[in-house]
Amino acid sequence: MSTEASDEKAVVFTLPARHNPKLQELAARIDADQELRQMWRCVNINAVDRAGHSDHGEVHIKIVSNIALRLARLLMAAGVPMSVVTNYGLTNDEAEVIVVLAAALHDLGMIVHRQDHEQHSVALAYMKAKELLSGLYDVPVQTIILAEMAHAIVAHHWSTPCLTIEAGVVKVADALDMTEGRSRIPFEAGSANIHSVSAQAIEAVHIRPGKELPVDIEIVMTNSAGIFQVDELLKRKLRHSSIAPYVRVVARIEGETEKRLLEFYSLGGSAEASLPAED
Repeated sequence: MSTEASDEKAVVFTLPARHNPKLQELAARIDADQELRQMWRCVNINAVDRAGHSDHGEVHIKIVSNIALRLARLLMAAGVPMSVVTNYGLTNDEAEVIVVLAAALHDLGMIVHRQDHEQHSVALAYMKAKELLSGLYDVPVQTIILAEMAHAIVAHHWSTPCLTIEAGVVKVADALDMTEGRSRIPFEAGSANIHSVSAQAIEAVHIRPGKELPVDIEIVMTNSAGIFQVDELLKRKLRHSSIAPYVRVVARIEGETEKRLLEFYSLGGSAEASLPAED
């Protein structure tokens, strides 16, 4: 199955820009950029058609960008200072722009190769982001935004330490695109690897303000195959992110056939629990 079929149903890049006019303008520019749209499709040719991995194209980009913006705003609302505010004296509006830019451009390097794609993405994203930001900021502020975006992109690899809150947001947002639609393209094409099978088991991801910590993430699974997404992908990214102290993750299995296998899995702070369901 060729991902070129997505040409006919291009996904509109939309996100809740609220009262951030520069973020609104950036989203409009991203949506209108034909070169960027084609780059996302080229990413999926390598990722899906050639390598048999899950979707990393424009659908993934839209989802991750919206998740990243939601995570950032939940942290801001809880009083967690964004790094660009702490270190440069900029505002949360600029932090939102950094998060969305990094999320939108983080996988561009896959047009070169999946291996080391984070490093390839930085070079490609820097050039594209400079175009997208043209005229929106003066040179010093634009340079800061580009630098912070570049760090967030290279740090989205699970083992690369995040030096900023914004980078942690992008890293975790990338891992949270895990619902069954994430695996649709390779799964329907017959590629039943652990990534596609486990993603098929994820029914929903809910991101809400937390009671104990600023962010609560609930993952609803239909069977235990989804544990791979939580344990091997999300947990290790969260552990190596800068936002781990602020996030609590709970996973529940609701599939009838496996309801008794595992009912509850929690990840938050330094405490982790894996509890069998009661008979």
